[in-house]
Amino acid sequence: MTLDAPTPQPRDGESVSAVHGRLRAAILHGELVPGASVSQAHLEQRYGVGRTPLREALRLLQREGLVLAAPNRQMQVAPLSAGDFEEISVARLALETVAVRITVPSLTSSDVARLKGLLAQMAHFQALNDLPSWNAPHRAFHHLLVAGAGRRVSAEIGELADHAERYRLRFHGLGNSGDGQAEHQLILAAAEAGDANLSAVRLAEHYVRNVMLVFSSLNPNHDLGRVRTALRTLAPDAEPALNRDENSHL
Repeated sequence: MTLDAPTPQPRDGESVSAVHGRLRAAILHGELVPGASVSQAHLEQRYGVGRTPLREALRLLQREGLVLAAPNRQMQVAPLSAGDFEEISVARLALETVAVRITVPSLTSSDVARLKGLLAQMAHFQALNDLPSWNAPHRAFHHLLVAGAGRRVSAEIGELADHAERYRLRFHGLGNSGDGQAEHQLILAAAEAGDANLSAVRLAEHYVRNVMLVFSSLNPNHDLGRVRTALRTLAPDAEPALNRDENSHL
């Protein structure tokens, strides 16, 4: 597989976008195990897809960093690593703390009402421990908080969230749902008050907690210097949360 060749039209029935969506979901949810090597022939048979759309879907997944090329028509699901997760976390902090500061001043009363409704849905599905159903309002909640930064920024944030999801599902799950729900309520309260800076701080504190929960299983001894620098630069008032969570989880 190469990244630069033009994408041909699929000839084998199912569209490239459909095959890409199915394989992407399988990778994000762990159905295709991180680090596993699989032949294209096996994927064709397992998912009942044609060779041409599969090849082009794998090309797209390689561009996203979810698939690594291997010899002899093999592909490797991108492995999970502490360094990769820290990079994802730094990128999310950088983009989202800026995006929420842009978005909060422009939130309308309808936006706030929608955020409250999404938060109620999240609480309902958390009580049922229903992660698949919880994901939709959770993603919508965070998307609305950064949408004011524009389509391109929102799309990049969404892709980073997908990459982070691989780690959260494997090492964290829903975690302590009470803590998570309380943190979302604090973010919403700051946004409803129109306090852009406090919204960014609350959001950063929320991500710090999730980062520490993942690292407590992924690699408790990993040096989080890049996360610390990102916090110090982007939301310095949130940095004490990292010190607190390092002591409590590591």
